Amino acid sequence: MKKRWICLFVENEIGVLARIAGLFSAKAYNLDSLTVGRTEDETVSRMTISLTSDDKTFEQVKKQLNRCIEVIKVVDYTGCAVCRKEMMYVKIRGCSDKEITELFRLSQVAGTRVADYGRSSVLLESVQSEEQNEELIARLKRDYPGRIEIVRGGSVAAEAINQEDC
Repeated sequence: MKKRWICLFVENEIGVLARIAGLFSAKAYNLDSLTVGRTEDETVSRMTISLTSDDKTFEQVKKQLNRCIEVIKVVDYTGCAVCRKEMMYVKIRGCSDKEITELFRLSQVAGTRVADYGRSSVLLESVQSEEQNEELIARLKRDYPGRIEIVRGGSVAAEAINQEDC
């Protein structure tokens, strides 16, 4: 079992997302992440999907997606050099003045930004790789146990230009 990435170009029509998600749920495939948005062509949307599967299951997924009439193109990013980022917000509650100062410092070092803050709370915004966000979460859970709230969006990915991961 390994982490897989797939990109779909689909018709930008009502119900396409539900049909694609339904395909995964009908076969009991679990998605780790799914993001979707319009492309430069307003009639086409791009889906970035990550899942954990074995080779056989992943090949079945790709074949089933290629059979969907709304799917224009399927691109397998597994093993390719891609630029991949995930959007995440983390709210830390019940902070002292000293902790707020420390969170401002942490945001500079960790490559995040303070999106909002108040008397006793800080909202961090992180647009990094899933792995970097996992490391940040682990640190915040350790340093601020029981006081964090996490909101994560799925990862988006594009093929790298220089053949190196971004």
